[in-house]
Amino acid sequence: MPESLRKTYKYKLKPTSEQERRLEDILWRCRRLYNTALEQRITLWKQRGVSLCAYTQSAELPDLRATLPDYAAIHSQVLQDVLARLEKTYQAFFRRVKTGQTPGFPRFQGSNRYNSFTYKQFGNGVTLDNGFLVLSKIGRVAVRWSRALAGTPKTVTLSREADGWYVCCSCADVPTQPLEPTGQETGIDVGLESFATLSDGTMIHNPRCYRKAERRLKTAQRRVSRRKKGGNRRRKAVKLLAKAHQTVKRQRQDFQHKTALALVRQFDTIYLEDLQVANMVRNHRLAKSINDAGWASFRTILEAKAAYAGRRVVAVPPVYTSQVCSGCGVIVSKGLSVRWHLCPDCGTSLHRDHNAARNIERAGQALRGEVA
Repeated sequence: MPESLRKTYKYKLKPTSEQERRLEDILWRCRRLYNTALEQRITLWKQRGVSLCAYTQSAELPDLRATLPDYAAIHSQVLQDVLARLEKTYQAFFRRVKTGQTPGFPRFQGSNRYNSFTYKQFGNGVTLDNGFLVLSKIGRVAVRWSRALAGTPKTVTLSREADGWYVCCSCADVPTQPLEPTGQETGIDVGLESFATLSDGTMIHNPRCYRKAERRLKTAQRRVSRRKKGGNRRRKAVKLLAKAHQTVKRQRQDFQHKTALALVRQFDTIYLEDLQVANMVRNHRLAKSINDAGWASFRTILEAKAAYAGRRVVAVPPVYTSQVCSGCGVIVSKGLSVRWHLCPDCGTSLHRDHNAARNIERAGQALRGEVA
């Protein structure tokens, strides 16, 4: 296990009114630069068949800053990162084309889709001084330090959310804190009836955060629809709707973090299915419930906490984990509506998800044996 890793720390900012206006202005100009650079790429390709890259467009930034004083007031690395983001979207587009996936050409960013900008090097345009975040061209911004910053800061990203501004510090060389071995392993089968089922039969309740808040979100959305576009009342309604969605998101994240931490503390090795969630949500009958459960984000959180605690998370192929009998290995076909596994050969009788979790654990152990 590595002795250190890279970790991102997120804190709430407490800017003054003038600093908040300045942050909004920088964000607006970064979005405008992104859209202009995208338009330049599209136009040159259509007219001359010329394909631009981030390096070529970055070479034009000094002229842009000399011509437009508003951009000269923004740190150069922030502008360079905007073009790097555009390059990243193009590379992802080309990768999807080569693999036969839905391409998804880079799109122009509206004001509700572009919400952050980044300083690429800590110490160059952004530093820390006596608990304040010192930003070039902005000043000393107060930070609500909810926990200590560890490691060596590398990049700093400022993001705008429904309830204000946040700063994300990506730090390298963060020392891990391995936990004492417990000698226990488990398989996890994620689902909709229960959020997760362990191989010992323990079921973790599904909080269904979005489903419970659906009526409140519907009311907030209707309030936005009734307001006149461009008016102050509509802006206030949009802000209330965004905060309602933010509450649901944070409830889900809180549940996932607590669940992942409990699993990491209890088990040395955790086996789970290598699910392709993006493909699963194509089922429109289950898409809302799958997104509400947040399986993909839970796996990311679980893997991050396991790496920090010196644990192991192993992903196994999800083929036939629900159909194979965990007692004798015979395939017992059953539809999604059948929630109980009953093997006609060996008589194994248990919940469908419990049976799948046992198969996942066994498959993970076999996979580790092959690797070894």
